[in-house]
This record gives sequence, C-alpha cells and structure tokens, in this order.
Amino acid sequence: MDLSSLEPNEKSQALLELVRDELDENKAEDVVTIDLGGKTEIADAMVVASGRSQRHVGAMADKIIRRLKDAGAKSVRSEGQPACDWVLIDAGDVILHLFRPEVRSFYNLERIWSEAAHGPGARAN
Repeated sequence: MDLSSLEPNEKSQALLELVRDELDENKAEDVVTIDLGGKTEIADAMVVASGRSQRHVGAMADKIIRRLKDAGAKSVRSEGQPACDWVLIDAGDVILHLFRPEVRSFYNLERIWSEAAHGPGARAN
C-alpha cells in the first residue's frame, strides 16, 4: 500500500486499516477504535490496544512503526520506548496507544476520549 498516492480522506481510512491489520496480525488484545472525526483536529481516529507484556508491546510498536513508514506515512513519531508500558504512535490522522493491561486500566483512555468525543456517559466502539 502506498499512502502517498491517496486523497486525504482515503489516506486516513487506509492508515486506520493498516494499524488495525497489524494489531490483529501481532495478536494485540482488547483493540478499541474511537472515531475523532469532526470532534478534534489532532486526528481522525484513535486506537487503543493491549499487549501481554512489555516485550509484546515493544515488538508490536516496532513492527507497526516499520510498516507505517514502509507504506509511506510521513513523520511517524513515537513515545514510550524503551520502557514499553505505554507506547504512543502518532501517524498523523491516526493515533495509536499500546499498553500493558495494568497501565491501560490505570489511565482508562477509552473512557476519557469517548466522553470527550461523544459526551458524558458515552462508550467507545
């Protein structure tokens, strides 16, 4: 897939599909996608997923970053490596949070962003 040849709205969807495919292939757990389109300018979608251990989170992050760059995603940035308790990958239109389960439970980003995007009491997809 070559992201550079796509229109902006197609690129956003292709990025999201690429991220979700990689998470599935790398056996990520509890994958949640939050649609941010029209609700914030920082991204169109946020994906939150868990790995079984620090090593699993780190390996998933490395593979996803490599795959995004190979597909032509510009300026992919990450935070949280090498600790790998929580790794954030910013691919522009899609932001990915990879957590160890305990850390994910503590921060509970799905609840925070779901309420911000859909109003109090809303649930993530």
